[in-house]
Amino acid sequence: MVAWIVDSVRFIDAILGGEHPLGDASPALTDAEALDAYSVAVTTVAELLIPSVASLRVSRRSRSGRQMDGAGSGVVITPDGFLITAAHVIAGAASGSANFTDGRELDFQIIGADPLSDLAVIRTTASDLTAATLGDADNLRVGQLVVAIGNPLGFSGSVTAGVVSALGRSFPTREGAATRMVENVIQTDAALNPGNSGGALADGRGRVVGINTAVAGVGLGLAVPINATTRRIIGALMREGRFHRAYLGVAVGPRPLPPRLATQVGRRSGVEVVEVFDGSPAARAGIRPEDLILDIDGVPVRTAGDLQRLMVDEVIGRDVPITIYRNGEVHTVMATPARLQV
Repeated sequence: MVAWIVDSVRFIDAILGGEHPLGDASPALTDAEALDAYSVAVTTVAELLIPSVASLRVSRRSRSGRQMDGAGSGVVITPDGFLITAAHVIAGAASGSANFTDGRELDFQIIGADPLSDLAVIRTTASDLTAATLGDADNLRVGQLVVAIGNPLGFSGSVTAGVVSALGRSFPTREGAATRMVENVIQTDAALNPGNSGGALADGRGRVVGINTAVAGVGLGLAVPINATTRRIIGALMREGRFHRAYLGVAVGPRPLPPRLATQVGRRSGVEVVEVFDGSPAARAGIRPEDLILDIDGVPVRTAGDLQRLMVDEVIGRDVPITIYRNGEVHTVMATPARLQV
């Protein structure tokens, strides 16, 4: 009995001392071997992107005139100082400072912001920053590994990991009198901490596929996707400081197409005009409530998001053909979208 107790104590001591209790029968794993594939992916992404994510501090004046401080994160996209962040992080501010993990604190200026997509571009004076690689969120799949990286409140390199919980989510944004739904938002269970807004959401190869924008609830985060549409917005903000949108003047909703029409056009859905605003380009073109919009400028329209994506700078002031379905017949009308005033 005493011998059994002594052997048990030695066994426990061996474990606590880092030794294998059975001697050399099973060699100890190295740190690299102990990391599983998931851990390797997350640590690789973190090491790659942490130098590209800055902690942002901004000061703004409240309506009462009191100065208020805010914080968020930003992602470096060019070595010469351009960063992208969430528009709400820098809203109401003229400038601020960016803190990097190498210890540098640099002042930044706001180049442009687009609250209707919740994206903004800022620039520091540095010329040797580590730029992140932008990916394409349109290639994401539900269940895919994603890593959220921020620099909240100066805590260097906050990293959380999870999966893409859902795609195609939307949330409302507002600028002045204009309200817009940000479409194709990425939903993830990678925890977003306060101050992570404006930080990077990356895929398993370290490419930035989203800009963290909101904490929607416990264990639920949202990110604006990086894709062809948002790349266009970011490019316009870098060049001009703003992104111009076209205005058609309709409120729409999704609607299944009648079976015969669906067979004729080769798809099952379109958008129904719910309201036409007085004096709008749509009203002048003769578009009416209950019309089904099938195509704009030759491009199929299946959802309200499709319509929004087509209302870009290139169609402002140009006669654009719009194919509609009304009273059992297909018609084409010409509309001239105007510049959206916000």
